[in-house]
Amino acid sequence: MADVDVKVEITGSVWKIVTKVGDTVEEDDEIMILESMKMEIPVLAPEDGTIKEILVQEGDSVVEDQTVAKLEN
Repeated sequence: MADVDVKVEITGSVWKIVTKVGDTVEEDDEIMILESMKMEIPVLAPEDGTIKEILVQEGDSVVEDQTVAKLEN
């Protein structure tokens, strides 16, 4: 089984995490929501898999291309 990094595409803060470790997700399912410039930006699963690890908490600041979660497929 290979791990897949879930990365953010924009700098912002983690507003809400909508999944938890062990959840099964499909490609393009929402994993968490970022807040940037008063907009809500979803972070989507890059492919089908199971949430193996969430590397941030709600309220954390993130930067573009940062890995925020890992999927196991």
